[in-house]
Amino acid sequence: MTEQIHHKKTLRQRDMVLFTVSAILLLDTLTAAASVGAPSVFWWLFLGLIFFVPFALICAEMGCAYPEQGGIYAWIRDGFGGRWASRATWCYWVNTAVWIPAIFILFAGVFKQMFFPELSLGWQIGIGIVLTWLAVVVNVITLDVGKWIPNLGAILKVIIFLAIIIGALGYVQNHGMANPLTFESLKPDWGNSMQYIPAIIYGMLGFELVSAGSEEMRDPARDVPRSILISGVIIIVLYLLGTMAVLAAIPAGDINLVEGLVDTLKLFFGGSAVGNLFVLALGVGALYTFFSNGVTWALGCNRAAAEAALEGELPNIFGLENKNLGTPVGAAVLMGVASTIVLILYGFMSGSNEDLFWSLFAFSAVIFLLPYEGMLLTFVKMRIVDAEHPRPYRVPGGLGSARAAAWICIAVLALSIVLFMYTPGEGMEWSVLVGVVVTLLIGEFVIRFAENHRNT
Repeated sequence: MTEQIHHKKTLRQRDMVLFTVSAILLLDTLTAAASVGAPSVFWWLFLGLIFFVPFALICAEMGCAYPEQGGIYAWIRDGFGGRWASRATWCYWVNTAVWIPAIFILFAGVFKQMFFPELSLGWQIGIGIVLTWLAVVVNVITLDVGKWIPNLGAILKVIIFLAIIIGALGYVQNHGMANPLTFESLKPDWGNSMQYIPAIIYGMLGFELVSAGSEEMRDPARDVPRSILISGVIIIVLYLLGTMAVLAAIPAGDINLVEGLVDTLKLFFGGSAVGNLFVLALGVGALYTFFSNGVTWALGCNRAAAEAALEGELPNIFGLENKNLGTPVGAAVLMGVASTIVLILYGFMSGSNEDLFWSLFAFSAVIFLLPYEGMLLTFVKMRIVDAEHPRPYRVPGGLGSARAAAWICIAVLALSIVLFMYTPGEGMEWSVLVGVVVTLLIGEFVIRFAENHRNT
């Protein structure tokens, strides 16, 4: 029998707000969304209304009604059984193992732009590997220490977003808008901009992540809904205004997915000694937020994977925990190994940091979106079969409204999955599709191995 791990109650409402902001508010999503051009403003508003808000409300209900360690794993397990839960957790964990290299390549690209313009892709990959193992170290220390990585990252993100927004106001007065925001320009282009819409949806996910550490929360029934409400308002406002600010400075076609952030900061604040120093400070802050992004998602995903392993749904090695701290040592080290391999392999396949970033991002995104379909279906099912369960917070409007909100979110996620694999006008992204299929097949093997081992 697995020895009971006692988790320290370290997460306050403030920590949960900052953790969620750190998880969802991504600077790379800002540049990806701005690449759409002026119609991205429409997409933030439209998708915010039909997806972001209902998804946040659903996560708030699930997080306070079912505050179990493992979060999304525990929810899907209760709704559809251990095997489906382990499939979702496998995708959740693999996505992070692949996405962490993407975000650390973004770190290396900005680091190169700021300090070493001649830095080769090989050295950038080396930086990514070092950051990967620093993230592993943070994952194996207790959350009362580790939580300060995402907490500080969230604060710095807000500061950077506010600096970009304020800088845009001054820039527009002197130079005008690089991308005019008019009624005509805001209208969506159903051809060219469609390929970037999934990136916006991707940037709206993560409200459930903090619930992976439910047993480390002081009062989940009270704090989960409040923290999601507060963080949700912060996130959508900053995403919307930040996208408009980037569009104010750089023509959409010139926005580099990796280096667009620093380009924008230089336009707004560079040109003087003080301004250049301010850009440098913001750039260093941005570098830290890229690291904290990886740490934040690893903290949540490794806890979900460890919980699945402790229940025999993933191999035992995922469930190795520090007996004193209750931290997911096995899952964290495995993630470090997987991320290192991905960085090395993709380094041989990509010609630039932007190519590498987008390849990793598109593949990991499809894997990432799949568990949310399971989570939303679980929400619908539990509202029906477990209707009497205490819910300190409920999605407003009754069962019909809650089910409609969930099914709209399910449909939007399904469309996003398709668009990550198929680009209108360009065709199927076969490398992404093959990578997804292979990952799912490996997951089936891993899960069956765990089940056979459990039954012997």
